[in-house]
Amino acid sequence: MTLFEKLKEAKPFFLIAGPCVVEDLDTMRHTAQTLVNLSDELGLPLVFKSSYRKANRTSGDSPEGPGLEQGLTILQKLKQDFGFPILTDVHECVDVPIAAEVCDILQIPAFLSRQTALIEAVASSGRIVNIKKGQFMAPEDIISAASKAQNAGTDEVLLTERGSSFGYHNLVVDFRGFAIMAQSQLPVVYDVTHSLQRPSLGKASGGTPQYAAMMARAAMATGMVKGLFIETHPQPSKALSDAASMLPLDEMRGLLTDAIRVRMALDET
Repeated sequence: MTLFEKLKEAKPFFLIAGPCVVEDLDTMRHTAQTLVNLSDELGLPLVFKSSYRKANRTSGDSPEGPGLEQGLTILQKLKQDFGFPILTDVHECVDVPIAAEVCDILQIPAFLSRQTALIEAVASSGRIVNIKKGQFMAPEDIISAASKAQNAGTDEVLLTERGSSFGYHNLVVDFRGFAIMAQSQLPVVYDVTHSLQRPSLGKASGGTPQYAAMMARAAMATGMVKGLFIETHPQPSKALSDAASMLPLDEMRGLLTDAIRVRMALDET
């Protein structure tokens, strides 16, 4: 069974999680070990997520991460040590073949979800494509983005909801969107922590992670979500990126346990 098939058939759901951006090896290993322990305990297939570079920072002097070479080296080390698949962002077509040598899933960031050339490059890489729905897109629009990947030669596409712009510096999640996106017959993922951002709030994005568990439960209750995407960090306040929205690592167990209960209760009805 391929990785995509495992994710598509995962029960109760699969988990994509990790720090927003690649940091020092000790932080990455601690996060990875905790997530592996949780996924084993709770029976959730795990994809480890972290970005070697974040190109869409709010401020020009915000940390962007270690870059392609160093970031992928750390991700490769984690993959070898823990055995999990890796997901990372790609922002430029030139990065795709290099990132594909290490990573199992290449992610189209929300701000680039209409970039045809980038989607086609990732679709041609032999890796699973995860397309984040842009904050400016209606749910049905992301199905058109998925078609670009499929026309480029792959059916291994994930669609991720991360909230929609609601005035300035705020996002909302329209839960009807999960059903609309699921009409594509592709696995739908809910990005819990990014949907709770307060975008471009001053020199850095803000966030309301205190609502993460509630939103995860609500998403699972739709019955349309196959995976949860959660950025997490041992000490979010010290994180290099998305410090205000990442979930503390020690809160992951409670969130996941509640989400599993909701999903299993739905299956029993």
